Amino acid sequence: MKIKPNLSYKEEPIRILARDVRRLRNKQIPMIKVLWSNQTEKEATWESENEMKKFYPDLFA
Repeated sequence: MKIKPNLSYKEEPIRILARDVRRLRNKQIPMIKVLWSNQTEKEATWESENEMKKFYPDLFA
């Protein structure tokens, strides 16, 4: 892990652990559970699939 001078570091998504569709009023939002670098599976987070495709297209290849 590389730590920047301001003591921050960049997390990268490693893989998709699960998929789900969440409902928000009358919209359906595809969500994915993402395992991030330097994190455990317990710390995986739910993210919008569309947003993740924008920023990390290689994750879906």
